[in-house]
Amino acid sequence: MTVFKTAESPFKADNSASNMCGFTLMNNQVGAIVAEVMGTKDNVTITPLPSMIRVDAVGRMDVVYAEVDEAAGEEEGWFNAAEFEESMSTHYGRMIHEDDRTIMFANPEDAAEYLDFDLKPIK
Repeated sequence: MTVFKTAESPFKADNSASNMCGFTLMNNQVGAIVAEVMGTKDNVTITPLPSMIRVDAVGRMDVVYAEVDEAAGEEEGWFNAAEFEESMSTHYGRMIHEDDRTIMFANPEDAAEYLDFDLKPIK
């Protein structure tokens, strides 16, 4: 009888909070502009991949539409929530769309004021 030794997997599960939020963009002209703008933020990391661009942040990040308009050389109002949703393929964290920006939060509790969510415990 042959006995096989089980090797420890290099992949680990970690269910603790990461304090991270982010999204992936299509790797096209619009995605590249959004990534360029977001890359100027201190807490944001950009990872270009062959078919997408990954944008990750610690805590919170704001995608300010006017900043993307300016970087694209477009008139104010060209980039908006609909254009952002079209360029984005997935996200993690709590996403809030405002008129002038999309805000991503790592912790849902931080988005409570935008959602009219009461953090008081139910009695």
